[in-house]
Amino acid sequence: MKELIKNIENCFCPPGHGVFTVNTASDLKSSLNQKLYKTTEDVHSIWKKGLSALEHNNTLMFGICSDTGGGILRGANWGPLFLRNEIYKSNDKIPQVFDLGDVRVIPHLLHDKYLNEETIKRCQAALYDGQEYPVSGLSIAEFITKQIYQNFPEKKLFGIGGDHSCSYPLVKTYLEAKKKQGKKAALIHFDAHTDLLVERLGIDICFGSWTAQILKYLHSPDLCYQIGIRSTGKSKEHWESTFGVQQFWAKDVQEKGAEEVAQTIFDDLLKNKVDELYVSFDVDALDSSYVSATGTPEPDGLLPHEPIVILSKLIEKFPITGADIMEIAPFVGRAQDPSHGLTSTLMVSASISQFLLESLTRK
Repeated sequence: MKELIKNIENCFCPPGHGVFTVNTASDLKSSLNQKLYKTTEDVHSIWKKGLSALEHNNTLMFGICSDTGGGILRGANWGPLFLRNEIYKSNDKIPQVFDLGDVRVIPHLLHDKYLNEETIKRCQAALYDGQEYPVSGLSIAEFITKQIYQNFPEKKLFGIGGDHSCSYPLVKTYLEAKKKQGKKAALIHFDAHTDLLVERLGIDICFGSWTAQILKYLHSPDLCYQIGIRSTGKSKEHWESTFGVQQFWAKDVQEKGAEEVAQTIFDDLLKNKVDELYVSFDVDALDSSYVSATGTPEPDGLLPHEPIVILSKLIEKFPITGADIMEIAPFVGRAQDPSHGLTSTLMVSASISQFLLESLTRK
């Protein structure tokens, strides 16, 4: 436990501080500090002193303010700050949820495996005074989440991104931990896109390829259920036959109804004797008329209530024990639709987040 706290102190920072700036969105940072700590002074010290409380909460929340793995419209690095403010509008604290803070992010770095030794040492000097920790956002997230599961196997983690590459370390360490516990887990993946590219421009962990790299950690690839797909150059049959996943495109939900899709997935989970679920939610799964503040807004998507309908059915039998929400890009929404885009995106995303957090904290 002491080692874990020390590593979090070094590799994380207070909630909302994961984007390194002086003035940008400073009002939101101050507002979040007031809500969480009742002050804007010496927040880092207060945050550090409170870290030991993570032991007493069954659900841990944290942000990964990285959009380095994105590739269309950037800006998802601001997602954790903006979404937290929306979630905390009516709640200073969420019962049984402990906010760990944000991963410390160097915005030019994606994963340590893409870096040479000299770069890693220079970044360690900048972040940690030379201590040997990971330096890229995804690598730091993997390092810390793995340690959390080692210390507290039953903890439930909720990640806020960040582009969708940020799900890679969260889902990987979750699935590894569940296998070690002898539990069979399934991945429920809401998205407009398959994210099943083996690589994109030579990069194998990014917003368009992370799911392809995760499949090997499942008991079998057909335990990946993708919901809301509609923007892809290949057919549903191609993706299912090539990768072994199960897809429920947005048009399937529109034609059959969310209830029927939920029942189909429920029955398959039952047949496969699944124990627990991880939910990865890319907000572009939702129709762009509701969610435009994202890197790749897409029309003809899910309505905001439909994911809730589907998940409400699934949790009748299968608990959600890990989750994330990704791809909220606040400044993109402001630019595209100043009067509605950001407001709508945050309201809908907060509603989905609240549902996921409540599901995670269920006994």
